[in-house]
Amino acid sequence: MSTSRLIRTLQAATFVLAASYGVMFTMLDDYRDEYGISETSLGFVVGVGFFASFAAQLTLAPLADRGHARRLLVIGFSSLVTGCLLMGFGTTALVITLGRLLMGIGAGMSLPALRRIIIVSDPGNMGLNMGRLVSVDVAGFASGPVLAVATVDPIGISAPFVVLAFTTLVIAALLFLSDIPETASEDRATERFAFDLLRNRGVAGGVLIGLSLFLMIGTFDSLWAIMMEDLDAPSWMANIGITLFALPMIFLGPYGGKLAQRVGPYHVGAIGMLVGAVCMSFYGLLPSPYLMMLVFLLHATNDGFTVTSSSVAVAQAAPTERQAGAQGLLGGMQTLFGGLAASVAGWSYDSFGRGPTFVATSLAIVVLVGSGYGLAGSYRTRRADDDPAPVLSA
Repeated sequence: MSTSRLIRTLQAATFVLAASYGVMFTMLDDYRDEYGISETSLGFVVGVGFFASFAAQLTLAPLADRGHARRLLVIGFSSLVTGCLLMGFGTTALVITLGRLLMGIGAGMSLPALRRIIIVSDPGNMGLNMGRLVSVDVAGFASGPVLAVATVDPIGISAPFVVLAFTTLVIAALLFLSDIPETASEDRATERFAFDLLRNRGVAGGVLIGLSLFLMIGTFDSLWAIMMEDLDAPSWMANIGITLFALPMIFLGPYGGKLAQRVGPYHVGAIGMLVGAVCMSFYGLLPSPYLMMLVFLLHATNDGFTVTSSSVAVAQAAPTERQAGAQGLLGGMQTLFGGLAASVAGWSYDSFGRGPTFVATSLAIVVLVGSGYGLAGSYRTRRADDDPAPVLSA
């Protein structure tokens, strides 16, 4: 399989992984109405997948740097297939939770290995390819509800999960037969986990900028609909706001990734997140939902160009033979941080109100971005044609 075809196959795999998450969120009410599963149990179903993905990205992803990238992909996709079938045919909270757990583990194993392969297969176009990965990820998540609407009513709850399981099996078979670039035996890291990469100033700086992004996402996603309702906004603003916010990422992601690689991901990421922080403060201060929508459009476009920057920064700073561990470290910490941010945002909104919550989030974003940008040091000036495997700093 050629490099371009391998990358397209990995992009298709990312699309399916994201679609499986989108389907699940859409069908929570079906589980409740059809099987009598409580909202509390369904909340646990959602949460267990995120924590499983977080743990897998931090503990299993580094194995892809030690010559096991293909194995992680195959096992991860097999776990995803099993999880899809359990969620499709399960009728109790226990079985559905187990399915969600396996889906989370499968995604956590697969995604860092997948990103590693894309990074090392075509380093000259790494930013562009990572941006495209963001695009297909967002598009896949958005397609999940469409698949559910098209199949659940005419066929049944199991239908979308069967479609996703079959598609995942086909992609897994293609990857199993592909020539997957593995780390040469003499270059394989001996570290079991990837936390030591935080000693690398470039990786640590990129992670902090990436955490600021998920602080913003966790706060925005959890409060947007509630905030619009409290402001008596038209229902369409609350109902499709998050979907509209994601659209620029689909179309602008590749350009943003290419921009980050050429100009410098720390510059692009820092500027983008500071613009995002200003927008977040406006959400807390503006009195009208219509004025917020103007800020919303600027915010969404800005994120479309800059959302890929942290993953590009980590990819450029990490040694070539540690790419899966570095991407797993970033992804795992972002997953956990986004969940914590959503939880704290809900509590803050109830306790202090809209203004203090969004202004405090803005200030926290500025602190994280400033710390990450300052910590990156000389890595801020790195470009695409620099040595892709710098030595770790103490």
